[in-house]
Amino acid sequence: MSIVVKTLSEQAYEIIRERILANDMFPAKPIRQDALSQDLGVSKIPLREALTRLEQDGLLISHPNRGFIVRPISLAEAEDVFQLRQTLEPEAAAQGCKKATEQDKQKVEEIYKRLQSMAYEISPAAVTVNREFHLALTAPANRKITQELLTKVHLLSERYVRRHLEPPDREADAYREHQEIFDAWMNKDAKRVKKLLKEHTQSTLEDLRGELFE
Repeated sequence: MSIVVKTLSEQAYEIIRERILANDMFPAKPIRQDALSQDLGVSKIPLREALTRLEQDGLLISHPNRGFIVRPISLAEAEDVFQLRQTLEPEAAAQGCKKATEQDKQKVEEIYKRLQSMAYEISPAAVTVNREFHLALTAPANRKITQELLTKVHLLSERYVRRHLEPPDREADAYREHQEIFDAWMNKDAKRVKKLLKEHTQSTLEDLRGELFE
């Protein structure tokens, strides 16, 4: 395995992202960049690069007079994000399983194994692997714009996925659902893939409706 050297900006991005996903940074409160720069041990330039990248991910919002703030969680945004996923993802994954090469299948299997090994973790790393798994299912469809939109929507959905998995027993349900989706995708059962992903996304949204309040 090769050693990956990360820039200060990348390291800052990962640390701040982890704090946001873990709800350790309060929404709607301006980020004190001087204090954060000192806390992370980086200068303002790599810190601002990291914050700008997090804004592009949809985790931060920038205001001219207030700087960066953490994007608040809301039921309205959850509805929008998961309904978009439900519209785009099942069809793209169904097409993906039909077009998948052996290399595509190997990649999905590798990510799936990592996901299942982290099935009982509620961590930013587990949420990231969850995103990688879902996007690997749709990538072989070769629908560039759809994949770009799904990547953005999945980034926006990560805090909601983490919130969804917090109650007891949710991890077991997610484990089972991912296993069923993986098996159907690997078997090129496009109709079942589409059905399972719609149900998976809908059940997550229904759970969030019971947890989030405007």
